[in-house]
Amino acid sequence: MLHFADLALARRLERAEGQTNVDFVEARAAASPDTHAQWVDVDGTLAMFDGADSPLTQTFMFGMNGAVADDALERLEAFFRDRAAPVFHEVSPLADGSAVAQLNARRYQPLEFTSVMYRALNADVTIAGRPGKRVQVRTVASHEYDTWAQTAADGWSDAPGMREFMLGLSLVSARRKHGASFLALVDDQPIATGGVSLFDGVALLAGASTIPTARQQGAQLALLDARLRYGAQQGCDLAMMCALPGSASQRNAERHGFRVAYTRIKWRLPVWSE
Repeated sequence: MLHFADLALARRLERAEGQTNVDFVEARAAASPDTHAQWVDVDGTLAMFDGADSPLTQTFMFGMNGAVADDALERLEAFFRDRAAPVFHEVSPLADGSAVAQLNARRYQPLEFTSVMYRALNADVTIAGRPGKRVQVRTVASHEYDTWAQTAADGWSDAPGMREFMLGLSLVSARRKHGASFLALVDDQPIATGGVSLFDGVALLAGASTIPTARQQGAQLALLDARLRYGAQQGCDLAMMCALPGSASQRNAERHGFRVAYTRIKWRLPVWSE
């Protein structure tokens, strides 16, 4: 089936990512009640609070359900302000025109861009290339969540200051609903991770990480293959990935059948405007 990069597709993709982050925030609240993690729905916009410094503390679906009500932005800002958190909105270019108009009127500033990519899924889904023959991939059981999180964090060990931060995120992500976590192993030793979340027929792929000493062995190709097949088996007709525009991650996704649906912009309310 051919999927056009139109409003209908954008709504499905944005809802899938929004629901994935709802699952994460709920998992955080359950695991660490003292964080006061919470989410709210404001006229169809999903606002997430996962701590003032968390990359998940922002909104999704802003402007994707039609015109933004005059007071909606004020209510969303109040949600973050009451929690001493910065105000971020991730906005699709297919959102209603009132969304950007209101952001401009309130002096928001564009902060970063994200390529939102997709590809069709079916029972015969294939990817170009061959995963490494020594690499074995499987989903993890609940008693392996810590192993998955540690492996995911180890993939960031060559980035100063990132390992502990990613460990905290991964320990929560492994416990989210509506998805599965995958582990790649060589000789029964974990070397790489990947995750997939499922919502409304969309398989959102994230959580890709490979420990530095095990790179270039085809682990991520094997994980991509396993997650696409898993999504198709669960009845999904679309796969979704997000990446920095022009990055190696985007190029790799495009090599394996993904297309850029649109480039999303993250907007921030400047501190002096809050």
